[in-house]
Amino acid sequence: MEDKDLMENELLVIKGVCDLYLHGTIEATTAEVHMAFKDALNESLDIQNKIYNLMKERGWYQTDTAEQTKIDATKQKYMAQ
Repeated sequence: MEDKDLMENELLVIKGVCDLYLHGTIEATTAEVHMAFKDALNESLDIQNKIYNLMKERGWYQTDTAEQTKIDATKQKYMAQ
């Protein structure tokens, strides 16, 4: 398996972990449990960010830049509501 494939898989896994920790944080019934999930979520988000940055540096994670006209149109749409 190529490094790119491994990192893509790792990114998918850590995104799933972040989702689970987010829901755990939201649904926590005590302050202690809330803080435990919140701390784990923050650590996982840091890991996700590091993986993303490595992939972007290597050209393995391509993003498109939004056109300013599309940004403005979307902004206007939601400001009108």
